[in-house]
Formats: sequence, structure tokens, C-alpha cells
Amino acid sequence: MYIPGVQHLACDFHVPFLYRKELTVKKLLPTAAAAVAATLCLAAAHAAQWSYQGVNGPKHWGTLSQDYSVCERGQNQSPINIQGALKTASTPLTLHYQDAPGKTIVNNGHTIQIDFDKGNTLTLDGHQFDLVQVHFHAPAENEINGKRYPLEAHFVNADAQGKLAVVAVMFQAGSPNASLARIWSQMPASPGPAAPLPVKSLPSSLLPASLSYYRYSGSLTTPPCSEGVRWLVLQSPVHASPTQIRAFEQRMGQATNRPVQPLNGRVIVK
Repeated sequence: MYIPGVQHLACDFHVPFLYRKELTVKKLLPTAAAAVAATLCLAAAHAAQWSYQGVNGPKHWGTLSQDYSVCERGQNQSPINIQGALKTASTPLTLHYQDAPGKTIVNNGHTIQIDFDKGNTLTLDGHQFDLVQVHFHAPAENEINGKRYPLEAHFVNADAQGKLAVVAVMFQAGSPNASLARIWSQMPASPGPAAPLPVKSLPSSLLPASLSYYRYSGSLTTPPCSEGVRWLVLQSPVHASPTQIRAFEQRMGQATNRPVQPLNGRVIVK
């Protein structure tokens, strides 16, 4: 992720995705989102290389680095197969994803990611999270009742303490998605630094009309697989054309999903 005033590294909010516990987030930059992102860049400079395939693939993440050990020993890992959700009087999502368009776009070799300035917020559990970025996985990572969608978007939000809440949106094959088309038109051909996003891409345009969701406690789906992430998986999918889905797959050159992880007694609510 590019941050003004900080030397840009080949890193982002997705790789390695979360700050290391030994770093004090608040001392880095004045805003929580920027602080988390800056710490990620510092950690990425010394991070072990990981992949979605081969000897550095998901089965081996926990052995690539001591920092990644939670990928192997964690008990609340993501993604999961969402099934048997308990119906509760869950609070409706309070999303204000319409104020700030995307700022930059980057191909980091693992995903296509759009970074945002402050202005888009999620209110959850009585406090505010700021949307930091959205990125994509093909095929989807979370399953719903055993079904895997061809594409999934992760809206990554951070609160003032740097804690994360991820809103996941599934894409099913159908008619072309106009909002996705604007983003894909700027999709970098190869990994490299973040570039300005000249097209207006409001995050709200990628959300379904219904914001009903499944909720569970999980982790980052990439190394270091840190736990304590609030997952909000929207029940209703949006559409994307087979051509749009294939364009992302071809650009990445490989599947970009971590396999589903054991539930280990966690409760899923809806």
C-alpha cells in the first residue's frame, strides 16, 4: 500500500496483511489505517516468501517463518465453510461506503488491490472502522453451505486500535458488472508499485442490495494468519461476467485462495 511520506515498498494490506505485535502502531502514523499499513510495509521488508502453490503454498506457510506459525497452530483460522449458522437478532450493518473513491490500485502478485483514503466507514460493535482497501480472490475463499463462488472481494476495515473487520462479498457468474469493469480497465498487467486510480470506483457500487450477513471470528487468510479478525460475509452475491472473472484469473496466473480451515467449535451467526 502506498502511504504519503513513507517510502513505498512492494507490500500492501494483504501481504503480509497485519502488523506484528511487537510494533507500536500508534507511533508510526497519526491515523489507524495508515499506521497499520506502515507497519505492514516494515514487516514485509523481512517477510518470508509465500505462495498459493508448491513448496511455499498454504500447507507450508506455518513452516516458512516463525512469524507465520499461527498459520499452522491457530485454532480460529480463515477462510471457513459457512454452514449451520445460528439465527440471532444481529445488528444491521452500518456501512457508509460512498464518500471516497479509490485512490490507488496495485498488482502485488497475489491479488489486485484498491486503496482508499479516509471517508468510507463501517460501524460495528459500537465503534467505527475505516475502509482501508479492497482486494479479490479467485476462486472465493469462504464457502457458503459447501458452495464456492468463482470470485470474492474482501473489504478490509481498521478501527482506531488497528483491529480489523473484513466484509466479504461473493461474485457469481452472470451479466457484466459495470463497477468491476471500471476497476478491471485499470488492472496492472504485472506486479509493481501502486498507481493512481483515475476512474471513479465507489466501494458501495460493489455491494449487493441486501446487507444480511454471516459473522464469525477468524483470521487473515494470508501469512502471518493473525487471528482476532471480525468476518462479515454477506449472504447475497453480486454478479460478474465469466469474461470478467476469467480476466482476473488470467492476470493472477494461479488460484489465489487459501483452502477452508477447520471450524474448531466456533459459532457462526446470521
